[in-house]
Amino acid sequence: MGMTLKELLTKGEGTLSAQEAKTLAAQCRMDVETLYTLLEERGIKIIEDEADADVNLDVDSIIAEVENAENNSDELGLGGDDEEEAAEENPADLKAAMDELLDDPVKNYLKQIGQIPLLSAEQEVDLSKRIHAGAEAAHILQADRQKYGATEYIKKNSARFSFEEDENSRSYTEDLDDDGNEKSSEDAEEKAAEEEAMEAVENGPLTEEKRQELQVDVDDAEYAKKTAEEAGKSGKDAQLQKAQEKLKQCDEQIAALRAQLDAGRKEIEALRAPYANDPEFQKYEAYRDDGIDLARLEYNEMRRLRSDMQLIFQDPYSSLNPRMSVGQIISEGMQAHNMIKKKDARMQEMVLKIMDDCGLAPYFLHRFPHQFSGGQRQRIGIARALATKPKFVVCDEAVSALDVSIQAQIINLLLDLKEQQNLTYMFITHDLSVVKYISDRVGVMYLGTMVELAAADEIFHHPIHPYTEALLNAIPTTDTVGAKELSILEGDIPSPVNPPKGCKFHTRCKYCTEICTQVVPEWEEVRPNHFVACHHKLEAKE
Repeated sequence: MGMTLKELLTKGEGTLSAQEAKTLAAQCRMDVETLYTLLEERGIKIIEDEADADVNLDVDSIIAEVENAENNSDELGLGGDDEEEAAEENPADLKAAMDELLDDPVKNYLKQIGQIPLLSAEQEVDLSKRIHAGAEAAHILQADRQKYGATEYIKKNSARFSFEEDENSRSYTEDLDDDGNEKSSEDAEEKAAEEEAMEAVENGPLTEEKRQELQVDVDDAEYAKKTAEEAGKSGKDAQLQKAQEKLKQCDEQIAALRAQLDAGRKEIEALRAPYANDPEFQKYEAYRDDGIDLARLEYNEMRRLRSDMQLIFQDPYSSLNPRMSVGQIISEGMQAHNMIKKKDARMQEMVLKIMDDCGLAPYFLHRFPHQFSGGQRQRIGIARALATKPKFVVCDEAVSALDVSIQAQIINLLLDLKEQQNLTYMFITHDLSVVKYISDRVGVMYLGTMVELAAADEIFHHPIHPYTEALLNAIPTTDTVGAKELSILEGDIPSPVNPPKGCKFHTRCKYCTEICTQVVPEWEEVRPNHFVACHHKLEAKE
């Protein structure tokens, strides 16, 4: 073997016979196959035993070579019985050497890393160029990220990147998202589906919502043209013409859809005509409602109606976001319903117009809600509700939290806006004086149920339900001449969760009889457009 097993393992090269390997495995208490693998990894070859060698070897020549080697060693003073005994390997030393090799990860790492070839000078230069090109591309992307989107910029400047793509390289334009990060396969599929949906919307029938968006584009183009003309430029005539053509196409398609709707209505009327004189049919026909059932609308359908229906909240102190300025509060609804783009130059102009309509000074634009009084805050809430140009506004106790003088200002403002913008209010309040002043038609409710509905003058001068009578008698007055007798309702208000049987008001009604406790009164029109639900109508008692 030429060297001891310890030296052989330490050096990491040489040969070892199969018998010596088996002996070493037994001494180190290791599996033979595991030891073979370890030795081969360290560059030590395992040779087979003499019994497995070729039987046709020249034995005489081998003996002669061995004798010559022994003679040479004797002449040189190498070898001897004492030295052979000294060189005889100690099993404990062998085991210690193997344990050292197995337990020293640094030696193992250095041994393995030494087997990896080093880069040539040409390879180092090429790698350096690639690193430099990548750093330059990253710097360019980072510098221009604010001006372009990542995907658009890479497409625009692909020639500036010195990467040589092969068949396994990734497409930089297809595998990056809008932030320049790697997209997953799911994101790519979602993006493709979104593009397909957008294409379908673009090429499909033009809805009212899309018409509104096109109208915004037309407004943008006209504003751009006006601005350019004022600056002495040519303007965006092509863009304006294109938007107008799309709008015209939209109007034509809407007209066609309305024609189909009218044809359908005529067909329905033709089907109803044979039953026009049928009393049973007319009975059920009276309950037919041609309006929109909001409870049956889906999310997208309801969202289209929200811009036409707005709400003025009761408390002006908690209904406004304290972290948003007045301009942001008013413009939030306009942006949410895509009435105007976020960075449009006309945004401030439109907000100032709404603020002026609601009695707010222009310098309030960048102020915050905590800098205003209660009346000014309610004006901001009204401006926010009117920003989307609604048709129907719910005023939920809109003046109950204000002083009497401020109430008058807000009510007058609401009436002025009603006339200017042709609005419809649903005014919810407990203040009957406010109801009389602002309302055209009044509905009286008790415990969640409508008990009387009529014109405002009719309600105040000819109440029919006992509860309406009690409310009107409770209005404070300074007139001592001809004052009505105060009617006080006795008893407590029942639970809305568990209302009483029959008429809900019978527990507090002075006209209550047995039928009131058992039967729910029917909704009845006692006068033209005057409806009431009561078993003992006051008009009958007069």
